[in-house]
Amino acid sequence: MIGVLTWTPPAGGIRQKSVTVEMRSLFHMRVAWAAVAKGPRTPEAVVRRRVLTAARRLRKAGTGRLVVPEAFTYGKQLEKGGVTPVATVPLRRALAADLARAGMAARGLPGSARVAVAGDQLSGELVRTVTELALGHRYVWVDVPYGAEALANQLRREYGVSLLTVPSRAQLEEADVLILFAPRTDLRRKNPVVLPLYDETAALPPLLLPPALEDQMPAGCSRPQLLAAMVEGGILRPGQITVGSPAGG
Repeated sequence: MIGVLTWTPPAGGIRQKSVTVEMRSLFHMRVAWAAVAKGPRTPEAVVRRRVLTAARRLRKAGTGRLVVPEAFTYGKQLEKGGVTPVATVPLRRALAADLARAGMAARGLPGSARVAVAGDQLSGELVRTVTELALGHRYVWVDVPYGAEALANQLRREYGVSLLTVPSRAQLEEADVLILFAPRTDLRRKNPVVLPLYDETAALPPLLLPPALEDQMPAGCSRPQLLAAMVEGGILRPGQITVGSPAGG
């Protein structure tokens, strides 16, 4: 079961519980919801203690992973309590092609932009990303330990598109867009657009929903984590998420 942790502002002199945990329905998904009292003057030591208490209660309620607030800095307390934040890597990979297109649009890159996709295996997410991009872009390189030639042959047969395989390090570094499904410490990563899909801390552009769903989104949560939990729970499809323009793009 997924959990949610949000901050509760001070009640203005009214007595309130520092930590509450209750079961709620979120988009028809049952979640354990923890509200932690935290204001601008709450001492950090007190906040850490309350977060640890909330984590332990969530764990006792059957929660192993939870959605946390934006800019959350109490990971150690969660770890001590036996819970972890919801991972956004699966969501990033599911939206990889859309993220790449948003990055290209923000940079003003043309359809003839060179796109490189690198990974440590030919996963389903990587295949979907390469296929989507190859259908719309002339120059797409794929760099994986094995399986690239078979994928290139399949795309040529089914869609009549060409896929460039076995790129050199120079070609990867000169690509306009570099999509990384796994770390590549050998690359300079000076490309105009770089998407490290394995990195939970990498900034994401706005992720938008249809108005009917947007109106139901709770405030005070990490939006990428919440969307990742909804996709994992089958409540939301990646295709229902629109990738907006990156900040400053």
